[in-house]
Amino acid sequence: MNQSHIPKLILHTMNDTVDKLVIFLAKRDGIDKLVKTFQYVSKLANWRVEATHPDISKRFKNWEVAAGLSRKAFRTGRFLTGFNTLRRNPGSTPTLRLLAVLSNSGEMVYFFFDHFLWLSRIGTLDAKLAKKMSFISAFGESLGYVFFIIADFILLKQGLKAERKLKKSSEGKEKSEEDEKEIQKIKGDRIMRLMAVAANVADLIIGLAEIEPNPFCNHTLSLGISGLVSAWAGWYRNWPT
Repeated sequence: MNQSHIPKLILHTMNDTVDKLVIFLAKRDGIDKLVKTFQYVSKLANWRVEATHPDISKRFKNWEVAAGLSRKAFRTGRFLTGFNTLRRNPGSTPTLRLLAVLSNSGEMVYFFFDHFLWLSRIGTLDAKLAKKMSFISAFGESLGYVFFIIADFILLKQGLKAERKLKKSSEGKEKSEEDEKEIQKIKGDRIMRLMAVAANVADLIIGLAEIEPNPFCNHTLSLGISGLVSAWAGWYRNWPT
């Protein structure tokens, strides 16, 4: 074998391995959304019965904590998803590529430090680290969501322009089957992006509650509803078609 081909072969193998690992990890998105639903339903239930039924409230609280911790375990290695996105599909324009770098970098920080937050909360690492890890994780998460939302709005605007262009080009004549399919594709993409924006805004509220506590974001109702919006938007986006 030509020695000059060895580095390329190693790189190719590494890329394939990362792709396969990311696909494997991504299969847990569905169970993550289910457990996230449990987490925030139990949070709202705990808030609802806390004053009247303290025993039942404690059970809901235990369910919420257990669901939150288990979700962190499911997400082990998830930071590789952002890394793979930047390698494989960073964006079609310089603006989108910049937004992809900023958003995915924030998400990678979130998932990476979330590992240490989980380990500190279950007692493997010093419990005192939990607050610091939570802040770093939430900061990266929130920063990433801001840029994800901006990118989605840019792509939504591009989709609307493309749809109007297709409709205008077919004015006064029957739409071709190809144009109709393209319009339906744009509409389907728009729904998915709106679901993504809803999820990201909801998760941004949850992240801000950790970074800068305030009466609105930290209210149990705000956190509970935001968590469910994020979970159910994720269900919709990941549901097999």
